[in-house]
Amino acid sequence: IFIMKLLVILLFPGLITSCGGDSSYGLPPKLLLVSFDGFRADYLKNYDFPHLQNFIKEGVLVEHIKNVFITKTFPNHYSIVTGLYEESHGIVANSMYDEATKKHFSESNDKDPFWWNGAVPIWVTNELQENRSSAAAMWPGTDVSIHNTTPSYFMNYSHSVSFEERLSNITAWLSKSNPPVTFATLYWEEPDASGHKYGPEDKENMSRVLKEIDDLIGDLVQKLKMLGLWENLNVIITSDHGMTQCSEKRLIKLDPCIDHSNYSVIDLSPVAAILPKINVTEAYDRLKNCSPHMHVYLKEDIPNRFYYQHNNRIQPIILVAEEGWTIVLNASSSKLGDHGYDNSLPSMHPFLAAHGPAFHKGYKHSTISIVDIYPMMCHILGLKPHPNNGTFGHTKCLLVDQWCLKLPEAIGIVVGSLLALTILTGLIIIMQNRLSTTRPFSRLQLQDDDDDPLIG
Repeated sequence: IFIMKLLVILLFPGLITSCGGDSSYGLPPKLLLVSFDGFRADYLKNYDFPHLQNFIKEGVLVEHIKNVFITKTFPNHYSIVTGLYEESHGIVANSMYDEATKKHFSESNDKDPFWWNGAVPIWVTNELQENRSSAAAMWPGTDVSIHNTTPSYFMNYSHSVSFEERLSNITAWLSKSNPPVTFATLYWEEPDASGHKYGPEDKENMSRVLKEIDDLIGDLVQKLKMLGLWENLNVIITSDHGMTQCSEKRLIKLDPCIDHSNYSVIDLSPVAAILPKINVTEAYDRLKNCSPHMHVYLKEDIPNRFYYQHNNRIQPIILVAEEGWTIVLNASSSKLGDHGYDNSLPSMHPFLAAHGPAFHKGYKHSTISIVDIYPMMCHILGLKPHPNNGTFGHTKCLLVDQWCLKLPEAIGIVVGSLLALTILTGLIIIMQNRLSTTRPFSRLQLQDDDDDPLIG
């Protein structure tokens, strides 16, 4: 009993902080997912964000999100809401071509459900639940009838619609809808557009743009508080990818390597999808030594770590530029910033911040994968997730209703256990020593069959 009490005293502080808090935060739970396109993770360290930092202080921060390759807008936004790699959900680029149907997909021609039906996004799953509905303000795919379902409330995409109008619609739907909106998404094109225009290293212009982003986050929080949504609504703020600096001096020109009549470019720079009109091997041989700053892959040789191989929409030859380099046909490029590069590059990583009754307060986590967000959102909403590539265990430490053993606490428990064992061993030795010295002159005990002792 003494030992058990001692272990509880030593271990209880570690356990009490490891266990999740009260998960009864009301039914049904609500979640708002917000994306600021192209928000590079280290912007948080290099620029001031007073409103966002206040949001983080009262919630959680994941400093780096490892996104999926290719690190572009449509593919990663669909990975967030499906938990799937691009080869699995089918949105493999911002521009695509399907050989069997001869269909083309682009940012301005994205409404055909054919492209999206390879997965079931979370808003569809939520929409199909009894007494629940979904809402969306411009998130890629939400204005498409995916598996014959759209959110109950959505806005057809238009970049000209202001953030204020998008926010006003979303908050109205969260406040007044019947059945209640329990899952909502909100998308904004910045700082991606400015990152392309100026490059992430343009401190003067990016400081101005990122201050505007922070002010929008302040408006978001204020609006939620004003409408009485703040305390009971879970809010995730994240992004799809980062941004890296480019230059007109770092161009990879394809025309000197292969005649343009010999192939079609389905998607261009920094990952170019090449559909040869000549023999694939011949086209590959002409391209493979085109530039030391570009990797050239036959589809079957694309590295396994990209999870970018097993889909018919991935073209026979894929070109991947090194960070900061731009693939062109035979011209200059106006982009001073770009994304799409190798997803292992820190410059391509976004961040995630979250606040609400489902999340801890004041907790920071280093890294999760972008596909891990989906199973976490399903858990918060009480939805059964579809098969996905995410791992719920990677996000448990963010959530109050999950038991999570963090490294400092694990060390504390190990040290506490060793200390308890040391004290216990010491106590046993002391007790044994005491017992062995209480009767130093005790009589010799004879066995029944012993002879009488000799008396001399």
